[in-house]
Amino acid sequence: MTSITLTSSAARRVASIADKQGKSAVLRLSVDGGGCAGFSYRFALGEVEQDDVVSMTDGVSLVVDPVSLDLVAGCEVDFVEELGGSAFRVNNPNAASGCGCGSSFSV
Repeated sequence: MTSITLTSSAARRVASIADKQGKSAVLRLSVDGGGCAGFSYRFALGEVEQDDVVSMTDGVSLVVDPVSLDLVAGCEVDFVEELGGSAFRVNNPNAASGCGCGSSFSV
């Protein structure tokens, strides 16, 4: 099984958002074609589906579908708060390049 990880910071943020929305603490990471670098990351609260790869951190699940997994295998999802704002950030070892905003990448 290929690893994907969710940092404690990201897990706390997902749990907070899910609690406010009355949803399960399950963060779905998927990859769509498009974006300024070729592919873009997409985040959504959801449920675990059959064939998903699941990683648990502090009671929060990070799930990735099998199609997206090839592009994000070995990645770490973090939540960062900086002067310019806060966001989920994917540290992806498979990305050959990315855009300045960090939401799209190429392989």
